[in-house]
Amino acid sequence: MTSPPRADDAHPYLRAATAGIRHHTRALERAVPPQPVGRPHLDVLHAHLTALHRLLDQIAETARPPHPAAGRQLATAHARLWQAATAVHDAFHLLPATGTPGASECDPERLPEGPPVLTICQRQLAAGHTIRRKTTPTDLNTPLHGHTTTCVR
Repeated sequence: MTSPPRADDAHPYLRAATAGIRHHTRALERAVPPQPVGRPHLDVLHAHLTALHRLLDQIAETARPPHPAAGRQLATAHARLWQAATAVHDAFHLLPATGTPGASECDPERLPEGPPVLTICQRQLAAGHTIRRKTTPTDLNTPLHGHTTTCVR
């Protein structure tokens, strides 16, 4: 029988991803002159958000049956994370595109200008499909500031 991993050994890939994000944030803070955000940067950030979105979806599903209140909180976080990914996706399309005019718009009837646009739009559509299966439009449009929780210790 194996014992559960110690807290400092648990989920090493998540810990590495968190460390990578912290490192990237510190590198941006130290950049002189500050580097402007470009479409590739937002594409990678969107990839992180949508990967976290998928993970949180799975965790919320497993938490819900034994712990309904925790499952509801995780479902709320899942919806908010989708909102964050949507905002990054929208910002991506507001930045100037290289290539042909109008090629930066998401249009399901034609292929976008190629990577990274193709990947960010595909990820956004997949995340939207997942969230719409499990969340109502009202929940998605509820502002975060109206939500409060009590911290129980």
